[in-house]
Amino acid sequence: MALERTLPRDAYFSDAVWRLEKERIFAHDWVCAGREEQLSAAGDYLVLDVAGESVLVVRTKTGGLRAFYNTCRHRGCRLVLEAPEAHRDAADAPAGRFASGIRCPYHSWTYSLDGELRTAPFLEEEDGFRREDFPLWPVGLETWGGFFFLNLSPLEAAADGRTLLRQLGPVPGRLGRYPLADLRSARRLVYDVRANWKVLLENYNECYHCAGVHPELCKVVPAFRQKGGADLDWDRGVPHREGAWTFTHSGTTTRAPFPGLSEDEKVLHKGELVYPNFLLSLSADHVAAFMLRAAGPGRTTVVCDFLFHPDEMARPGFDPSDAVEFWDLVNRQDWTICEGVQDGMRARVFTQGYYAPMESWSLDIRRYVRERLGDLPPG
Repeated sequence: MALERTLPRDAYFSDAVWRLEKERIFAHDWVCAGREEQLSAAGDYLVLDVAGESVLVVRTKTGGLRAFYNTCRHRGCRLVLEAPEAHRDAADAPAGRFASGIRCPYHSWTYSLDGELRTAPFLEEEDGFRREDFPLWPVGLETWGGFFFLNLSPLEAAADGRTLLRQLGPVPGRLGRYPLADLRSARRLVYDVRANWKVLLENYNECYHCAGVHPELCKVVPAFRQKGGADLDWDRGVPHREGAWTFTHSGTTTRAPFPGLSEDEKVLHKGELVYPNFLLSLSADHVAAFMLRAAGPGRTTVVCDFLFHPDEMARPGFDPSDAVEFWDLVNRQDWTICEGVQDGMRARVFTQGYYAPMESWSLDIRRYVRERLGDLPPG
């Protein structure tokens, strides 16, 4: 069987390709950006970076979530000046809370939490000024499973029928018994990875690397090292070793499985990838949720939330460390090897890589990018 070619070298290094990706991928598709639980009260807000665009996410007085470009309609000043990095490690805390409205720090134009212009000092309607002409620029926001997703081109998405559920495809059906919306984040880890976002997705999409890169993981899930992961049944789930049923060093935990799972789901592991930036790894008692924030051709921030059932979190002595520490080990192994790929592709002789047959799932990223950017010439 012939090896399939990867995307060309420039797809992982070129500033021109990155500019295309920002416009045709990250400003086009729905991007997972956080958990609804991060904004619990009216006025709570987050400032998030989506491929270089600053976005303000707000909990409104009626309890909904709205998102806007973090830009005043008057002179373009940032409505919130703080950098998003200031609060990125907080799993359950907002960046701040607006007392009653969103006030621009420059000239005090003030907007409601729904984005409508409420006051503009010394400008009156009799002078031809109409407040309704100057709402904040909206960013699309939809939710699923307790997560919120953003779309930087909401009018185009609505016109084209590009809803979040359409993008999620069969994922909600496959995960219907997992109580994702009810879960809460007990820990958040944030990683800065010196690699292109597509390298990370290609790595997640295959287990050809697992035997060499993840010895501890393969002790818990021996199937990951068999035939390079070629025969894994991700639709049904992947079996653990005898007596193991979750992702910890021991393969067990004192936490109970989520209520409502099938018998398979109580002992098998599932994984999902939703392009362009959302990864889910589901055990019977916890979920590791990864949000990739592409920050340029050679850098990706990975935000990893560890989700548990609130009943378990309320139990005396609840401690998520057995899962978090195991995942942190596996994650760091992945990021190290992804950085090795990024560095190795810099070689002057490298123009394109290859997918082995057991890496066929990684062809999916090639298809996804080509559908949005067209064919890219070899680097």
